[in-house]
Amino acid sequence: MNVIVSNKNQDVLANLDIDLIKSINGEFTPEEIAAQFPPNFYYNKMVLDITAIKNYTNINVIQELSLLLDMSKVVLFLDDSDAVNSPVYLSQLVSMGIYNFTKTIAAVKFLIENPNSYKDVASYHQLNNVSSKSDNSVQRDPIQLDDARLRVIGFKNVTDGAGSTTLVYMLKKQLEKQYGTIAVEVNKNDFIYLNDKSLQTTTDLSSFINSNQRAEVILVDLNDEENEDLCSEIIYLIEPGLIKLNKLIRKDSAIFDKLKGKKIVLNQSILTNKDVQDFEYESNSKIFFNIPYLDDKKEYHKPLEDFLIEMEFTRFKPTTETKSKNIFSIFK
Repeated sequence: MNVIVSNKNQDVLANLDIDLIKSINGEFTPEEIAAQFPPNFYYNKMVLDITAIKNYTNINVIQELSLLLDMSKVVLFLDDSDAVNSPVYLSQLVSMGIYNFTKTIAAVKFLIENPNSYKDVASYHQLNNVSSKSDNSVQRDPIQLDDARLRVIGFKNVTDGAGSTTLVYMLKKQLEKQYGTIAVEVNKNDFIYLNDKSLQTTTDLSSFINSNQRAEVILVDLNDEENEDLCSEIIYLIEPGLIKLNKLIRKDSAIFDKLKGKKIVLNQSILTNKDVQDFEYESNSKIFFNIPYLDDKKEYHKPLEDFLIEMEFTRFKPTTETKSKNIFSIFK
């Protein structure tokens, strides 16, 4: 189901042949639009009439909106104004990760079903653009797609139900005390059950990352996302229970060969230091960290702080090391 936010183009957008769950009409600030569609309000795509955004010719207003919404889910319906259709304005939309924009009603429906990727709009992107106009021009947004400050960390369950969703949630709560942190899940809506409106969901991870370049850390619950190259680093989660491990080995006997050189983290683990050593020996693998069962209702967990220090988040100060570390017979 989709949503429509309209203003001057209300009559035109009313003719859209799409499944609709909600429609609002008027002129709104970015905060007012975001408040109408909080993270726990699920929709497929938002058709956003650009005239419904107060001061929309000011690119900084669009930038503010891009920080409040998942712009990969937005199809922006442009007007005919010179400011909005200028090369500078369109280039800056692309810089913010806003790839789905059009002036035709037919293209709106097409973009709902076939959203653009960066490749489709790269021709609009003027990487070295500096406008020569001084009065009506819009200054280039400082967001850069290759901002080296941003760490995008993906979490992937290797064993079934290894806890990626809850772990991302708990790490986000701990990390955001020291870093500008965003947590997002891909192609699922499980975050809704955690009752935290700051958690986000996307079906287009590439666009989501591009539209959140001002964050310092993006934590990604990858689920079935195949394009892992979008992440700067990936944590592979294993819950080391005998049943889970036996299922994993029977499903793919070469799994630990495939994970060689990758960051394997034991999660929801009851293993001791000696157990972890036995696990590494028998699986011929190297374990990056061992995370025990944790209470997801608490705001702080010492093992997670130790994990973040191991991940080189330097604003956390190391204290006494308390990593909790049987012999396995399943690796044959």
